[in-house]
Amino acid sequence: MFKIAVLVSGGGSNLGSIIEHIKSGYIKNTSIEYVISDTPDVYALTRAKENNIKNIVLDKKIYKNNISDEILKIIQGKVDLVVLGGFFSILQGEIIKEFKNRIINIHPSLIPSFCGKGAYGIHVHEKALEYGVKVSGCTVHFVDEGTDTGAIIIQKTVNVNAEDTPRELQLRIMEKEHEALPEAVKLISEGRVKVEGRKVFIK
Repeated sequence: MFKIAVLVSGGGSNLGSIIEHIKSGYIKNTSIEYVISDTPDVYALTRAKENNIKNIVLDKKIYKNNISDEILKIIQGKVDLVVLGGFFSILQGEIIKEFKNRIINIHPSLIPSFCGKGAYGIHVHEKALEYGVKVSGCTVHFVDEGTDTGAIIIQKTVNVNAEDTPRELQLRIMEKEHEALPEAVKLISEGRVKVEGRKVFIK
């Protein structure tokens, strides 16, 4: 059984998508062992409870300086992959080394556009519309020591309309996120992803 931990900060729609793709059999022989949130009382925790998944809160207000170390204590030796599904805290330190090429993140733009420090949530889509891009999308990438700098696994695109609001664009991209993240989990769980520097090869 391939085991994963999903880290969350909000509603957990990407978590929900992974759960549904496991239930449907699209992702096989995989279990979510932990859902870990850096924010109390978010709906992602309810999703976990409803699906009998062990859920843990590490409030970023309390653990802001060592949240990465606390997460590592929980998951070390117990999961094969860490999935950031809308997780706003920045992982750093030993967890990055311990789980090299075994932590993935979903970002709501086509990296390297509109990413890095301060680029999260609705802000990403505001910046894309301000810039006037014609295409945007989402990126699943490996997590390294930087912010949104790891090797890219999957990207999916949407057209950007001149009359779009940030929320409208966000919702269309979110639909693609719900395809891309489960797809990445599936590929990795099946051993079909190979990393060579910045290049990711899908078997």
